[in-house]
Amino acid sequence: MIDRVKIYVAAGKGGNGVVSFRREKFVPKGGPDGGDGGNGGSVIIEATSSMSTLSDFKYKKHFRAQSGENGKGSNMTGKSGEDLVIKVPVGTILKIDGRIVADLSEDKKRFVVAKGGKGGRGNVHFATPTRQAPTIAENGEDGEAYEVELELKLLADVGLVGLPNVGKSSLIAAMTNARPKIADYPFTTLEPVLGKVEIGRGKSYVIVDIPGLIEGAHEGKGLGDEFLKHAERTRIIAHVLSLTSNNIVEDYKKIKEEMKIYNPNFEKKGEIVVLNKSDLVDEEVARMAKEEFKDKKVFIVSAMTGSGLEDLKKALYYEIQKAPTTEFRIEELPEKPVELPIFVERERDIFVVKGSEVERLLKKYQINQKDGMEILMKKLEDLGLEKELIRAGIKDGDTVAIGEMEFEFYK
Repeated sequence: MIDRVKIYVAAGKGGNGVVSFRREKFVPKGGPDGGDGGNGGSVIIEATSSMSTLSDFKYKKHFRAQSGENGKGSNMTGKSGEDLVIKVPVGTILKIDGRIVADLSEDKKRFVVAKGGKGGRGNVHFATPTRQAPTIAENGEDGEAYEVELELKLLADVGLVGLPNVGKSSLIAAMTNARPKIADYPFTTLEPVLGKVEIGRGKSYVIVDIPGLIEGAHEGKGLGDEFLKHAERTRIIAHVLSLTSNNIVEDYKKIKEEMKIYNPNFEKKGEIVVLNKSDLVDEEVARMAKEEFKDKKVFIVSAMTGSGLEDLKKALYYEIQKAPTTEFRIEELPEKPVELPIFVERERDIFVVKGSEVERLLKKYQINQKDGMEILMKKLEDLGLEKELIRAGIKDGDTVAIGEMEFEFYK
């Protein structure tokens, strides 16, 4: 089962605003009529009950939403890019930089993982009484882009855990409509199996069979402990033990320790101890084994004969009603490091203007237009460009670089 993948998502870029003029008599250049760029499409991840694994992402890992179209003359706004919707199984959590940002635990639940860039404004927005024919337009903003980890945690009410060959597969087959592979050797079940338990009058719940754990699973022994993620959403843990074991208490402790190492929150979940394979031992052995778990709710059953299963089904149902649902804590992405809006670094004989606001303004304005260059320089002056250059030790005649532009400085 593929239950964890990393994908790259990129929202669409906003379209550029345009410089355009209508043809109108007695109006300079006809007056501005450049339209705005369309907004870029966003990337949306949506849960669907029609998928059960993340295998669709085995080969396709890059997803990009549509960019917005550029604006046009006659005040025509460019077409916005279409959102890209990525379908994932119900139960998928989304992580960015190791933080859980969304838990898609319901069918059709959505999360906007990358927002599209805003379209730039056309020159119609920059007309003033003193600048009636502006040649200013904005470029569209870049869309957000992230590497996203998708992790599937199956939706189930009860998790069956235990050592290999304690009869978990036989138990889920006897209690539900699931048909897992059953054999008399360890690690028959190689991936989690879901089954629905019906107890009449419309009452039902879902069980997940977690592949057999062994001591040292957290170190990668056996099948490892990775499948325990599928028990994290469960409300109740059904700890299955074999009555044929030579040391049933030690078996219980081994699995409890592995679960605790994987996630300490397992200790907070309700638990029922299921002593299986009662058909292979006499009643006295079963009674003595039950005595070892006096402080637990214990059921003696046989998956082969069906003995005790009806009582177990009902007990699990009523325990589920009392147990809280498991919710994963959603975390906000950390704020990006605060950068200086403008600063100057001397690189050999050139004074290079840098900073977060400098980069933003260079992307925003179309400086190939005369008015675009003027508004850029005005914005930089407002940020304190000349003061920063003087602080860096500039003199008349020295070269200044801003993006791809270079010019000589004169005070």
